[in-house]
Amino acid sequence: MRRVLVTGASRGIGQGVALRLARDGFFVVVHYGHDEQGAQDTLAQIKAQGGQGSLIKFDVGNTEQCRQQLEAEVEAHGAFYGVVSNAGITRDDAFPNMNAESWHQVINTNLNSFYNVVQPLVMPMIRLRSGGRIVVMSSVSGIDGNRGQTNYAASKAGLIAAAKSLAIELGKRKITVNAVAPGLIKTEMTELDDTVLDEAMKMIPLRRMGTVDEVAGLVSYLMSDEAAYVTRQVISINGGLL
Repeated sequence: MRRVLVTGASRGIGQGVALRLARDGFFVVVHYGHDEQGAQDTLAQIKAQGGQGSLIKFDVGNTEQCRQQLEAEVEAHGAFYGVVSNAGITRDDAFPNMNAESWHQVINTNLNSFYNVVQPLVMPMIRLRSGGRIVVMSSVSGIDGNRGQTNYAASKAGLIAAAKSLAIELGKRKITVNAVAPGLIKTEMTELDDTVLDEAMKMIPLRRMGTVDEVAGLVSYLMSDEAAYVTRQVISINGGLL
């Protein structure tokens, strides 16, 4: 059974992706950093729907911790076929008011995690000689920017550049690397008051927020055999916002 790692799978998009990939027949390693109960819930749902999975804990912003945990996981169970680099945070503020901690926390968690998580897994994936899938969760903010999200937009734009570059390096190994750029998706991170929500809807042609299941469906496709010729792409799922 092909094994995939989903980071930040305790809730929201990460949880939805983990559940969908388990339904697709993957063995899903559910990552969490702090929310153990959420991760346990994700794993319980995977098993309830007849899937298989396990838990792994590490701080995606800690390079050495990631390497130790992931190398031990690969040593014990073999290389991953796929990785969904999803874990991320926001610390929104107008740039003139943004403190250094808010900048560095977002860059470290969202962008540095690409290196921390993916880099230790690439060579084992190559040695499998059976191809592979890497999906990076970017954002509409990483494509077009967004007021109050200079730090977040910078981190998500950096992920796009990283994914595109890695796709070139790994193409001959039949390992695809793509970025998914969600727009306004209904999760705990996007709880908006009515006034802000009404204004947002005016900019979205489909006049609604997206769902976690819709994003998970896109990731499912990119992880599938049918997507073997799709690489180095940034696929937006935003209701027509861009």
